[in-house]
Parts: sequence; C-alpha cells; structure tokens
Amino acid sequence: MIRFHVLTIFPEVFPGPLDVGVVGRALAVGDVELHVHDLRAYTEGRHRQVDDVPFGGGAGMVFKPEPVIRAVRALRETEPETRCILLSPQGRQFDQGVARELAGERSILLVCGRYQGVDQRARDEIGEELSVGDYVLSGGEVAAMAVMEATARLVPGVVGSPESLGEETFSDGAGGGFEAPLYTRPADFEGRSVPAVLREGNHAAIAAWRRNESTQRTGLRRPDLIRSAPRPGGTT
Repeated sequence: MIRFHVLTIFPEVFPGPLDVGVVGRALAVGDVELHVHDLRAYTEGRHRQVDDVPFGGGAGMVFKPEPVIRAVRALRETEPETRCILLSPQGRQFDQGVARELAGERSILLVCGRYQGVDQRARDEIGEELSVGDYVLSGGEVAAMAVMEATARLVPGVVGSPESLGEETFSDGAGGGFEAPLYTRPADFEGRSVPAVLREGNHAAIAAWRRNESTQRTGLRRPDLIRSAPRPGGTT
C-alpha cells in the first residue's frame, strides 16, 4: 500500500483522472490512498494569502514560505517516513526508474507550486524536486497526477496482470526502451497483415522478434535510451 499526499491551492482538481482505471480501483479498495491538503488551511489572517511579490522585483508572484513549511512540518510530524517532493521544472527528471523507486515508499507528499514559483526557503524545507519534462506548466497539479499514476500502477496488486509490467515501454523486458509493435484481431485488415511469426505459436521466435523490434524502434526514435541501457556486467 502507498499513501499519496498532495499540497495544492486547488484541492478540487483531485482525484480527477486518477479516479478511473486501475488506479481508481486501487483507491477504492485501499491499495492506494490519496489525501489532498489545501495550502490555504496553513495560512494566517482572514485573507488566507499564500503568495506575495518577489524581492528584487520581477513579474509574477511567489508562494510564501510560511504556509508551505507549516504544511510540510505538520505532515512530517504525523508521518515521519513521508518523502516530500516539490513538482518543479528545475527538479530531477521523472522517469520509469524514479517511478519504481517511489513505488517502494509508504508515504509521499507532492507539493504543487503555482505562479512564478516557490520561496527558496520552502524549497529547502521540502528538500527534493521532480520534473516531468523540459517545459513549464501553470502549476504542479497535472505533474503530480502523472507522478502518482506512473508510481501507483507499480505498487503490487494495483495492476491485475503484473507480468505485463515487465514487457511494456521502459521496462526491463523491453531493455529499458520501447516495447515491440502490438497486434490483435483481425489478422488481416485492409491488406495489412499481422507478422507471421506472431501467429505461428513459436514462443522463442516471438520473444526474439519482439526483442529485435524493440531495439530497432528504440534506436530510431530514442537512440539515447540505447546508449544509456545497462550492458552485461552492470556497466553503462
């Protein structure tokens, strides 16, 4: 079981698309928990202000340190094992390897930034940052959903057919690259046929075909994944 906490100024966004499919079922049965915290609940004063202008000038507003730090400390006090992460384009790149790593945690807090950014003192308090790509979103909510979706499906029991996880894109079964082309019925469609090897029942030949197709597809579309794939003996 894994417990996700999300800190946001838009709690109404959640669970959103996480409430359907395999993750939705996991939330329903308790294999995955989602707790959403409104950052404004950790403010003071009747205006519940979470942001202010940046020192030194510049466009945009910045999340104030006080409410973010209060929220992080409150959660760490009740759940000391919680891993706290800020969604930020400046963070460590999130990928399937990081998802596998996070799936081993019991409790994770995802802090969703907004506006121009988050006060550096709050970032220091959180201590870890993740980026879902080299682009800028309006806030961390969509990024948080992506992290939770990718991580939750790797938690034991969430995906009904766990062996399928070992064959999909970025998995060890795909050599860390893309999975091979997939086909289903009909065997012939508009003059395009399913490769004969997939219909002949020779499992060794099928496995070899899939490895070859995976390597070719990855090399054409993401050669960097081929170069970074581990070699025999654990070297890169």
